[in-house]
Amino acid sequence: MFSLITLLPLLPLLSVSAQYTATYQVGSLPEISEEGQSGTNACGTTSSPTSGCQNVFVNAVDDFCLWGPPDTKSNEGDGTSKIGNVEQIVVAYCLKDGYGTRLIPEGTIKGAHFVKVESEKVSYVQVTGNGDLTKLLIPAGDEGGELDPHSWTGLGNPQGGLVFTNAFTGNFEQTHEWTSFMSSDQFCIRACRDGPNAADYCQHIYDVLSCGFTIPGDMGDGFDQCLGAPTDEAPGVYDGVRFHQDDPVTPAPHPAGATSQCTPYSTIGGGSANVAAVTQLASIQTTANSTSTSASASASASASTSNSTSAAASSSSSGSSGSSASHSATITSSAASSRAAATNAAAASASASASASGVNSGAGQLVIPSLGLAIVLGAIGLLL
Repeated sequence: MFSLITLLPLLPLLSVSAQYTATYQVGSLPEISEEGQSGTNACGTTSSPTSGCQNVFVNAVDDFCLWGPPDTKSNEGDGTSKIGNVEQIVVAYCLKDGYGTRLIPEGTIKGAHFVKVESEKVSYVQVTGNGDLTKLLIPAGDEGGELDPHSWTGLGNPQGGLVFTNAFTGNFEQTHEWTSFMSSDQFCIRACRDGPNAADYCQHIYDVLSCGFTIPGDMGDGFDQCLGAPTDEAPGVYDGVRFHQDDPVTPAPHPAGATSQCTPYSTIGGGSANVAAVTQLASIQTTANSTSTSASASASASASTSNSTSAAASSSSSGSSGSSASHSATITSSAASSRAAATNAAAASASASASASGVNSGAGQLVIPSLGLAIVLGAIGLLL
């Protein structure tokens, strides 16, 4: 017999295998997602020039958000709202109304180039461009800085900042790996879909090398939306070897990946995002899950009743052949009720699963790869 003590050496491996312990769903976001967070994730749908919302959406060239200072002053550095001073408390500015954020003022963005990459290696969306970002309270001349979900504290810059996209499925999904650079006249943001190479292609260790190194793309004027391909190697990786900022020589960045099927836009901005519909879907999902649980319980109870009735009928039948027809009818009726309840439960469960898939195909899960699962199952087998 094996004890739990025997299994303790396996725990570090299980811990390493686990990923993404916090996944949130648009429509049911918490007030805050990190301790000490300066803003909020429960933003509602009404935009405001003083919003403290810290959710960013990267959906399309005419539907994206950027990070910017919440005020023109700070308690860090020289007291100004330079990105380096406010990176832990930046808030979201969006092109569209409806996210509960601040709005990017008309005329701010001069160039924006949206690229969606979807491949077996890695999938991500990015926007690169330029504009007068002093309208987002970034001081003129600020060379800017990097924002990402990690930071030196592990809490992210900003703390509690969340990034979502609906570019892949039409439904919002959280991207746990993302990176962004903001300055007074240039911006870029890349949000990597969860996957084995997401962290490499949304790298966050090149905080002084700006957009061109980590998020290469078109920084010029004009607006377009394209499909793209990833670079052969991730940012900062050369012939399989990773470069670090403190290395003696800084290599040239990889050129931007190839693009295709580009659609030009004459203007961007304005309009409203239909987040209310997503909120409604989240509510439907919760109701469906509850219905599925209730239906399953009802089916189990009906099946139990059927078994009891069947046993009683069999016993009584052996004592009186004259009543066998009546007992047979009772058994058939109970079995039919049980089958109907089970069918209803299965239908409700399928409906709940469909609703869950429609809202967010990858939300709310602790991902444990097959190796970790095999170890868990093996451990349970040993204990038994």
